[in-house]
Amino acid sequence: MRLPKTAHKSRPWRIHEIAGDFQVEDVWDLPTPGGPDDLARLVRQFAGGDGEGAPVSSPVARALFAVRAKLGALLGWDRPGSGVGGRVPSLRERLPEDLRDGPRGPDIRAAAFTSVYQTHDEWAAEMANATVHTVMHIGWVADGAGGHHGRMAVLVKRNGLLGTAYMAAIKPFRYLGVYPALLRMIGREWKAGAHAH
Repeated sequence: MRLPKTAHKSRPWRIHEIAGDFQVEDVWDLPTPGGPDDLARLVRQFAGGDGEGAPVSSPVARALFAVRAKLGALLGWDRPGSGVGGRVPSLRERLPEDLRDGPRGPDIRAAAFTSVYQTHDEWAAEMANATVHTVMHIGWVADGAGGHHGRMAVLVKRNGLLGTAYMAAIKPFRYLGVYPALLRMIGREWKAGAHAH
């Protein structure tokens, strides 16, 4: 379920200390009911268990990401040097000492996200190209009925007019294709994992 941006901004997440110059683009509750200590399981699911996978197994979402990759190659959006550690420094350079010395969490190599930090109730991963620097933040929240679930926020720092135009162009695809397919897949995998768990 899509939530207002205040659902992310109003919580005392550590990401606010690190990415205060990023805009909150989207906030979603994830269909991942669980207990207070289940964030690590959700992070493993996102990372494909071993860091090789990606949180995108839906054919629709895969097709959209494939089109995006082709456009990126054609227009030079993903050229070497345009990502984290090239065009932009990693957010790990902004981490306070306790987060820098704590668990980093797994990367999602297939989706080009590099983990920034992981705590008991937060995980943040970043990616960048010539258009944007993006953070995927997964928080673990109480549901008010004794359970917990994941909440995903996407934070974005646009790269000038190109980044602004890019985000406007992909907005309908995100809401009509990518997010619905992604949320269904996350819910299916979580439910399947709960049976095995």
